[in-house]
Amino acid sequence: MSLDKRLLEILCCPESKQPVHLLDAQQLDRINRAQHAGALNHLDGSAVAKRLDAGLLTADGRRVYPVEDGIPVMLVDQAISTAQIEGFENAR
Repeated sequence: MSLDKRLLEILCCPESKQPVHLLDAQQLDRINRAQHAGALNHLDGSAVAKRLDAGLLTADGRRVYPVEDGIPVMLVDQAISTAQIEGFENAR
Protein backbone atom coordinates (compact mmCIF):
# COMPACT_ATOMS: atom_id res chain seq x y z
CA MET A 1 0.00 0.00 0.00
CA SER A 2 1.32 3.40 -0.77
CA LEU A 3 0.12 6.78 0.31
CA ASP A 4 0.84 10.05 -1.38
CA LYS A 5 4.26 11.21 -0.20
CA ARG A 6 2.94 14.75 0.34
CA LEU A 7 0.15 13.43 2.55
CA LEU A 8 2.64 11.48 4.67
CA GLU A 9 4.73 14.62 5.09
CA ILE A 10 1.84 16.58 6.63
CA LEU A 11 0.18 13.84 8.70
CA CYS A 12 0.99 13.61 12.38
CA CYS A 13 -0.39 11.98 15.50
CA PRO A 14 -3.38 14.10 16.55
CA GLU A 15 -2.44 13.74 20.21
CA SER A 16 1.37 13.93 20.39
CA LYS A 17 1.88 15.79 17.07
CA GLN A 18 4.69 13.36 16.17
CA PRO A 19 5.25 12.57 12.51
CA VAL A 20 4.09 9.18 11.26
CA HIS A 21 5.42 6.75 8.67
CA LEU A 22 4.10 3.60 7.02
CA LEU A 23 4.59 0.32 8.84
CA ASP A 24 7.11 -1.96 7.23
CA ALA A 25 6.16 -5.53 6.29
CA GLN A 26 7.55 -7.07 9.50
CA GLN A 27 5.72 -4.60 11.74
CA LEU A 28 2.47 -5.10 9.84
CA ASP A 29 2.86 -8.87 10.15
CA ARG A 30 3.29 -8.66 13.94
CA ILE A 31 0.20 -6.49 14.27
CA ASN A 32 -1.88 -8.81 12.12
CA ARG A 33 -0.73 -11.88 14.04
CA ALA A 34 -1.81 -10.21 17.30
CA GLN A 35 -5.14 -9.27 15.72
CA HIS A 36 -5.68 -12.83 14.48
CA ALA A 37 -4.99 -14.14 18.00
CA GLY A 38 -7.65 -11.80 19.38
CA ALA A 39 -5.07 -9.93 21.45
CA LEU A 40 -5.33 -6.48 19.90
CA ASN A 41 -7.45 -3.53 20.97
CA HIS A 42 -7.90 0.06 19.91
CA LEU A 43 -7.13 2.73 22.51
CA ASP A 44 -10.87 2.99 23.24
CA GLY A 45 -10.78 -0.66 24.37
CA SER A 46 -12.67 -2.11 21.41
CA ALA A 47 -11.18 -5.12 19.66
CA VAL A 48 -9.43 -4.64 16.34
CA ALA A 49 -11.93 -6.54 14.22
CA LYS A 50 -10.03 -6.96 10.96
CA ARG A 51 -6.52 -7.29 9.62
CA LEU A 52 -4.70 -4.13 8.66
CA ASP A 53 -3.69 -3.63 5.04
CA ALA A 54 -1.47 -0.75 6.17
CA GLY A 55 -0.86 1.45 9.16
CA LEU A 56 0.95 4.60 10.20
CA LEU A 57 3.42 4.35 13.08
CA THR A 58 4.29 7.35 15.23
CA ALA A 59 7.93 8.44 15.39
CA ASP A 60 8.32 7.03 18.92
CA GLY A 61 6.90 3.65 17.81
CA ARG A 62 4.16 3.61 20.45
CA ARG A 63 1.03 4.05 18.39
CA VAL A 64 -0.32 2.82 15.06
CA TYR A 65 -3.11 4.50 13.12
CA PRO A 66 -4.90 2.12 10.73
CA VAL A 67 -5.19 2.86 7.02
CA GLU A 68 -8.54 1.65 5.66
CA ASP A 69 -9.13 1.55 1.91
CA GLY A 70 -6.16 3.87 1.44
CA ILE A 71 -7.49 6.42 3.95
CA PRO A 72 -5.59 7.04 7.21
CA VAL A 73 -7.86 6.85 10.26
CA MET A 74 -6.25 9.54 12.42
CA LEU A 75 -8.58 9.21 15.42
CA VAL A 76 -6.90 8.78 18.79
CA ASP A 77 -9.51 6.31 20.07
CA GLN A 78 -9.01 4.12 16.96
CA ALA A 79 -5.22 4.02 17.29
CA ILE A 80 -3.48 0.82 18.40
CA SER A 81 -0.90 0.84 21.18
CA THR A 82 2.17 -1.18 20.22
CA ALA A 83 2.78 -1.99 23.90
CA GLN A 84 0.20 -4.78 23.62
CA ILE A 85 2.10 -6.50 20.80
CA GLU A 86 4.78 -8.86 22.04
CA GLY A 87 8.08 -8.28 20.31
CA PHE A 88 6.91 -5.27 18.34
CA GLU A 89 9.83 -3.14 19.49
CA ASN A 90 12.18 -5.71 17.95
CA ALA A 91 10.41 -5.38 14.60
CA ARG A 92 11.61 -1.79 14.21
